[in-house]
Amino acid sequence: MRHAHARRGRDRGQVALEYLGFLPLLLLVALAAVQLGLIAYAAQQAGTAARAGARSASLAGDAQGDCARAVSGRLDASCRVAYSGDEVQVTSTVDIPSVIPGIGDFGEAHKTATMPVDHRSP
Repeated sequence: MRHAHARRGRDRGQVALEYLGFLPLLLLVALAAVQLGLIAYAAQQAGTAARAGARSASLAGDAQGDCARAVSGRLDASCRVAYSGDEVQVTSTVDIPSVIPGIGDFGEAHKTATMPVDHRSP
């Protein structure tokens, strides 16, 4: 009985060491999940910018400005406006941010919206 108690005393810190060894993997998985969320958020914001720009362009407004103002303050959107007959097509591009600034280039999110041009006079 005394021998079993002595062995348990030597193993007391084993669980803490195993947890510390597993902690970097847990952190990596959490950062990957947050990065996936940022990618989805950038794609959603690109869609919002494209729709706002197309709506503005269809009403002869400031499509570029409305497109850029439609995204949240932390993201930058650039928009390309193309007229084709009775339609306007706006393609927005938003840079995908990284969880750790300066590490990783996740590219850009592109979304396109098309709307009919309103020919009515103001």
